[in-house]
Amino acid sequence: MKRYYFLAIMLLTAGLSYAQNKPAYHISGTFPIKGGGGYDYMTVDSASEKLYVSHGSQVNILNKNTGDSLGVIKTEKDVHGIALVHALGKGYISNGTLNKVLVFDLATNKILTYVPTGKFADAIFYDNFSNKVITCNGMSKNMTVIDPTNDTVVATIQLSGWPETAVSDGKGNIYVNNAEKAEMDVIDATTFKVTHHWPNKPGTGASGLAIDRETMRLFATCENKLMIVMDATNGKVVDSFPTGDGADGAGFDRGLKTAYSSNGEGTLTIIKELSADKFILIGNVVTKPGARTITVDQATHKVYLPSGLFKPATKETFRPEMIPGTFKILTVEMK
Repeated sequence: MKRYYFLAIMLLTAGLSYAQNKPAYHISGTFPIKGGGGYDYMTVDSASEKLYVSHGSQVNILNKNTGDSLGVIKTEKDVHGIALVHALGKGYISNGTLNKVLVFDLATNKILTYVPTGKFADAIFYDNFSNKVITCNGMSKNMTVIDPTNDTVVATIQLSGWPETAVSDGKGNIYVNNAEKAEMDVIDATTFKVTHHWPNKPGTGASGLAIDRETMRLFATCENKLMIVMDATNGKVVDSFPTGDGADGAGFDRGLKTAYSSNGEGTLTIIKELSADKFILIGNVVTKPGARTITVDQATHKVYLPSGLFKPATKETFRPEMIPGTFKILTVEMK
């Protein structure tokens, strides 16, 4: 009993000390990108100098340190996500309304082939347990499983609602934010069958999702301005924190043990993980309106956020239209 008492005191002391000495974050750089068109996900290659940015119907490849252009991959329709499979030297781009995934060569950026998906291929990721590339298809409410060795579809996972974002624990489980049902759906990465439906309460809806594989904690942004922290082993929500409006992305820095919520209103919510069950809110960094998605460089600890200037919102548009020539990537890091 004494041991647990002293452990609790140590964690409390550590939390108070950290809260009193919160690290300061700031916008450390801005990378302008020419041209018009919308944007969605980004992927930073921590093993190289490359940052992949969805931009209209193309992917802009930037030097992640300088913002210099390293190439452009043009596609037929709207780009949403980018996944990398280094072992095979391939990249995968989800083309939303084209209902396909574009496959390209990581070294040359040459387009290799297209793979069919469900309707409106959105988020995409590589699961290093099953060694498969998986897309979240919003309109068909399913996920397409692609074998990257031969670029063929090997399974389709049917869900009960719109799959927003998915992550893997690297141990045989895939977690997907079911936006329509406001729940976390768990998928067996061997059979590709749904095994659990865990509610996001007190969160509503679902958007961004990140994971700490070491502590098995999921960080999910919800539409009611909350980020919930969920135990990935049983679905228990162990904590929740207020975020800004329009949160669309979530990120986790494994080295810094820090979770992020990128909020479209123009803030970045930062949460520090002290232990599997102890978290504190660091605060909100002012970014730019529209900075709603995120990617985190595990090597440099930089956070990347896309933004721009926007025309007034209308009832006919899902989101305000960005003014051509104003698109840029923000970098955020500790001072």
